[in-house]
Amino acid sequence: MAEAPIFATLGCRLNAYETEAMKELSAEAGLSGAVVVNTCAVTAEAVRKARQEIRRLRREHPEARLIVTGCAAQTEPETFTAMEEVDAVIGNTEKMQPETWKGLAADFIGETEMLQVDDIMSVTETAGHLIDGFGTRSRAYVQVQNGCDHRCTFCIIPYGRGNSRSVPAGVVVDQIKRLVDRGYNEVVLTGVDLTSWGADLPATPRLGDLVMRILKLVPDLPRLRISSIDSIEVDENLMQAIATEPRLMPHLHLSLQHGDDMILKRMKRRHLRDDAIRFAEEARRLRPEMTFGADIIAGFPTETEAHFENSLRLVEDCGLTWLHVFPYSRRDGTPAARIPNQINGRVIRDRAARLRQAGEARVAAHLAEQVGRAHRVLMENPRMGRTEQFTEVEFDTDQPEGQIVDVRISGQTGQRLVA
Repeated sequence: MAEAPIFATLGCRLNAYETEAMKELSAEAGLSGAVVVNTCAVTAEAVRKARQEIRRLRREHPEARLIVTGCAAQTEPETFTAMEEVDAVIGNTEKMQPETWKGLAADFIGETEMLQVDDIMSVTETAGHLIDGFGTRSRAYVQVQNGCDHRCTFCIIPYGRGNSRSVPAGVVVDQIKRLVDRGYNEVVLTGVDLTSWGADLPATPRLGDLVMRILKLVPDLPRLRISSIDSIEVDENLMQAIATEPRLMPHLHLSLQHGDDMILKRMKRRHLRDDAIRFAEEARRLRPEMTFGADIIAGFPTETEAHFENSLRLVEDCGLTWLHVFPYSRRDGTPAARIPNQINGRVIRDRAARLRQAGEARVAAHLAEQVGRAHRVLMENPRMGRTEQFTEVEFDTDQPEGQIVDVRISGQTGQRLVA
């Protein structure tokens, strides 16, 4: 019996989504006896980990064909073709095409086929391969957008993902209908730059238009959630949905990156500190139970202690709860890597730790506020689920997996609520 390929995924949720697509494509092509590594390129450390994972998998599977793909394969294919452990390198566009996997399923990979990485900036459409139900049995992820048209100075991702492309609304709605028919109670919209959705489609619809359309045309969908957004790009319809649609979950993850205007300008971000605060205040005014997550980078080149303090204060000023803190990592090929005043690694780690401490304090405060309150919890497994605000809730008795249960919160433990 042919041995199914082994997949290793590094990096973001979108990579995990695309791994599920590759599993289907490789199975349809009949690929066997292979190991596929889906890499991340967000930092130099991510590329180092990819190389480490490739070497580990080669030791564990010495006879398998080892195929490398993902953002690091796209941005620096020569790094991986030079590794003796690697048999093939395929780009982010190629990995979503059935023909690629049919070719890889052949008995022999020739020298000319070892490298299949085209210019991703020439890609104008999103991959058509959609996954019905990636995620847990309770929550499904739907990719509605890929790529990014912005050029933040610290970021290599546009060169791995290409320019922004959107999945048409009708295709998205049809997929969500199928997911609801299969029993999913929550759908999460994902993308690389989600709030740019629609800019490349006829009539240039906005993300808020897509959200309103989904909620209108899929009335049986209990919960719709949005992944990371750029708050400066939020449109009126999305604010309207926040205010009026209880099925849109009161949890937004914001791509903020910093709290100081000078650093934001050097990052080439499109918002200023006051824009972020104003958005958070308005969203919470429209939906008082709204909670925010955020990405924040510590130790960007030229960051002084005063600059950093502005990031630290932003946690309180925006009322952030779920922080993703990134110690700045110099990434060759980005403008930020050429800035002369790079920050000492020890200082970066110290600032990142202080940001995480601020985040932990906010989580503790949020959990304390929920004790005694009623919540609707979507069960991810028999003993753990999440509130509408994405807070984990622990149970001492089994609950129906994938279902929404009504509970009253009795306490907290660690970073979880207890029901």
